[in-house]
Amino acid sequence: MNPRPKLRSPPPSSVVISPASPPKSLINKMPRKFTRSTLTLATTLFSILALYAFFNTFIFSDPPNNVSSVSFSRNYNTQNFKSVKVYMYDLPRKFTYGVIESYALARGGEKQSDDSLLKYPGNQHSAEWYLFSDLNRPSLERVGSAVTRVMNPEEADLFYVPFFSSLSLVANPIRSNNAVVAPVERPAYSDEETQESLIEWLEQQEYWKRNNGWDHVFICQDPNALYKVVDKVKNGVLLVSDFGRLARNQASLVKDVILPYSHRINTYTGDIGVENRNSLLFFMGNRYRKEGGKIRDLLFQLLEKEEDVIIKHGAQSRESRREARKGMHTSKFCLHPAGDTPSACRLFDAIVSLCVPVIISDHIELPFEDVVDYRKIAIFVDSNTAVKPGFLVKKLRKVSMERVLEYQRELKKVKHYYEYEDPNGTVKEIWRQVSLKLPLVRLMINRDKRLVKRELPEPDCSCLCSNQTGILTTL
Repeated sequence: MNPRPKLRSPPPSSVVISPASPPKSLINKMPRKFTRSTLTLATTLFSILALYAFFNTFIFSDPPNNVSSVSFSRNYNTQNFKSVKVYMYDLPRKFTYGVIESYALARGGEKQSDDSLLKYPGNQHSAEWYLFSDLNRPSLERVGSAVTRVMNPEEADLFYVPFFSSLSLVANPIRSNNAVVAPVERPAYSDEETQESLIEWLEQQEYWKRNNGWDHVFICQDPNALYKVVDKVKNGVLLVSDFGRLARNQASLVKDVILPYSHRINTYTGDIGVENRNSLLFFMGNRYRKEGGKIRDLLFQLLEKEEDVIIKHGAQSRESRREARKGMHTSKFCLHPAGDTPSACRLFDAIVSLCVPVIISDHIELPFEDVVDYRKIAIFVDSNTAVKPGFLVKKLRKVSMERVLEYQRELKKVKHYYEYEDPNGTVKEIWRQVSLKLPLVRLMINRDKRLVKRELPEPDCSCLCSNQTGILTTL
C-alpha cells in the first residue's frame, strides 16, 4: 500500500491570495498535518471576521462627529423608507385661487384672467400656500420628500384638502360693528359660507365617505381657521399652529401636526457671536391681548424700565418688521410671551435671528419635537415665576456668554426647519410629520369598521383620541 501522498502547494507563479484569505505568514506557521478542509475552514472564518469588521465600521457605526444625529436620522428616514402616497383634491377654484382673488379684490385689486398672476399675500399663515405649491411641483423637484403625489385616488394613502382656510378667514379686511363690509361695488366674501360650501363638496366625494374622513389632511393654521366646520373634519389629520382654540375632542398631538408660523423678518446671515448683540432682551408686539396674553401687559410693566431691555408696543406693519429685525439681530435673548393663543410668529422670527427665545407660555405646543430638542435652543419660564419682580432679568444676566454661544450654535443647526423656502426645510419636514400619521390613520379606519353605536357622557379619548361619540356598525 502506498503511503498517503503529501499535500502539494501550487507552483509559486500561480499563487493568488484573495483579500479574504489568511496571510501567507499565517499559512507558513500552520502545522503540516493540517488537511485541505482545515485550511478551507480557516479561510472561511477569516472571511467572516473581515466582513464583520467592514459592516461594523462602515454600515452600522454611529454617524461621524461632524454630522448631527438629527440630520442623520432625517436623511435615513427619507431615503430608505417608502414614501406615502398623497392625492391632492382638485378643488373648485373658489377654495384656492378664488380665495386669493377675493382677498385682492377686497383691497382694491382687479380680477385676473390668469391664475398664475395671482400672488398669495405674505403672512404668518402662508404654510397652506407652500404645501399647495409643493405638491404642484414636478416629481423630479421633490426628491427626498416623505410623500409622493399620485393622480389616481385609488392609489392614495392620504387625501390632502388644499383649501386656503387661513387666508379665507381674513379675506375681507373692513369691519364695522363686527360686520364685514365690502368696498363699493365689490361682492362681500363670507368665510363661513365658504367653509360650509367646502363640506358640502366633500360630502359628495366617494373617498371622503369611504373612511369617515380619517385619511384626509386639512390645513387650518390660523387658530380660527375652519372654526365653523371643525367638528365635521376633526377625524382628519389637522395641520395647526397650536391647540389654543380647539377642544380636546377635536385635536391632539396623537393625530395632528403642529406647524411653525412663517417668520416675518429676514433671516440672520451672520455667524454666531455676541459682539454685535448689545441688548440683553428684546420684544416688540401688541401689549394688550386677550385670554393667556394678559401676561404681556404685566411683563411690560416689569421690563420697560430695565437697562439693556428693549420692549415695545407695535402692530404688524412694514416699519414694525424693520424695527423687529434690527432688534432681534442685535439682542442676545428674545421674549416670547403668550398672545391670544399660546404661540406666535415671533418665536420663529427669533429662531432664524439666532436670538435665544425666552418662552413664557404655559400651554404652548411646538413643531417637530421628535427632531428638535427645544431645551437646547430656548429658555422656558412659567408664567407665575416670570412676573415676579426682577426675576427674569436677573436670570438672563446670569447666563454666561459661552452658554449663549451654545444656544446660538444649536439654533443655527435647526433653523432650516423653520424656513419654508428652503428645499430641505419646513415643507419637507411637515410632509414627514404627516407621513408618520399613516399607521394611526389605518388603525382608526379599521377600528371604525367594527364599532357599534354608543352614547357617551363625554368624548372618548381612551383609544388614541378617537374623537367619536358613536359609530354605526357595518353589519
